Amino acid sequence: MTWTKQRLNNLFFFLGCAACVVMLFTFDVSFVELWEHLTHAGYWLIPIVGIWIVVYGLNALSWRAVILGNVGKEDIERCRLSSLKYFWRIYRLTITGYALNYATPVGGLGGEPYRIMELSKDIDKQHATSSVILYAMMHFFAHFWFWFISIFIYLALVIVGDMPITTAIAIVLAVIVVFCLVAFYIFSRGYRHGLVVYVLGLVGKIPGLRGWSRRFRGRHADALRNIDSQISALYAQDTRAFYISLVLEYFSRVVQSLEVMFMLLLFGIDCGGGLGGLTLTFLHAILIVSFTTLFANLIGFLPMQIGVQEGGFVLSIAALGLSAALGIFVSIICRVREIIWIAIGMALMKLKSER
Repeated sequence: MTWTKQRLNNLFFFLGCAACVVMLFTFDVSFVELWEHLTHAGYWLIPIVGIWIVVYGLNALSWRAVILGNVGKEDIERCRLSSLKYFWRIYRLTITGYALNYATPVGGLGGEPYRIMELSKDIDKQHATSSVILYAMMHFFAHFWFWFISIFIYLALVIVGDMPITTAIAIVLAVIVVFCLVAFYIFSRGYRHGLVVYVLGLVGKIPGLRGWSRRFRGRHADALRNIDSQISALYAQDTRAFYISLVLEYFSRVVQSLEVMFMLLLFGIDCGGGLGGLTLTFLHAILIVSFTTLFANLIGFLPMQIGVQEGGFVLSIAALGLSAALGIFVSIICRVREIIWIAIGMALMKLKSER
C-alpha cells in the first residue's frame, strides 16, 4: 500500500512538472515579449505572487473547517488536524492540490485524488473522501456566490454612473442570475441528501460507462452511502462549520481580486486616486476576476484552461472600457503566477509528511 501511494505521489509530481513545461511553451507571445511584460511588472510581481499566500491560507482555513465539521464533535479531539500545530499540513496540501488542479483537465479536479490519498493518513478513508468532496463542493458553491454578488456590484456601479447598462448587458446579467439560482438549488439538494450516489447514477447513463458504474456502486454501496451521509451531516449538524467555510472561500476570491487591482494600478488606472478611486478600482478588479472565472469554469475541461483564461481577461477588461493590451498583460502575468505556484506546489509535494 505504501509503495502504491509512493508511485501515485511520483505520478502526480510528474504531471505537475510536465504542466509547468507545457505552460511555458504555450504562451501566446514570444519569450522576448514575455520578458518585456515581466520587466514592466517589476517589483509589482512580488505582491502579485505574494497575495496568493493569503488566498491559499483562506482556502486552507475553509478546508480545515470542513474537515473538523465532518469528523464530528465526538471525534474532533482525536483528530490531530484540529491542532493548529498541524495547520501547515492542511496548508501544504491545499497549495499542492490546487497546483495539480491547474495542471489537469476535467474542470480542474486533478488535485482531489491526491488530497484524499494524503488526508487518509490522518483520518479514515471515508471521512477523507467526504471531506475532500465537501470542500470541492464548497469551492464551487463559493464561486457561484461570487458571481451572484458581482451582479449586484455591477448594478450598484451602474446606479452611480460608473458602468454602462444596455439591453444586451441586462440580458447577460439576468442569465447569470438564473444560472446561479439553479446552481444554488442543486447544491442545496446535494448538501441535504449527498451527491456521490446521484452523480454515479448520472455517470451510468453515459454510453460505455454504464457497466462500470453499476459494478462500482455494487462493490462499494455501503461506503458510498456512508460518504453521502457524511456530506449531508455537515450541513444538518454543524451549520457553523458550513458557513465559516463558505465565508472563507468567498473572501478568498475577494482577496484574489487584489492581484488584478495591483496590475491596474501598475498601468496608472486608479479611477482618480484617493480612497474613493482605489475603492472603485478594487470593485472593477472584482468584476474582472468574476467574469474571467465564470468564463474559464464554463469551459474548464481544457488542460490548464489554455487560452480560456487569457480570452476571459481580455473580454472582461475590454467590457470595462479598458485596452485589450492591458487584458493581454494581466493574462500573461497571471499565467506566470500560476507557473510559479505550480512549481511551489510540486516542491511542497516532495516534503516529508508530518507524523
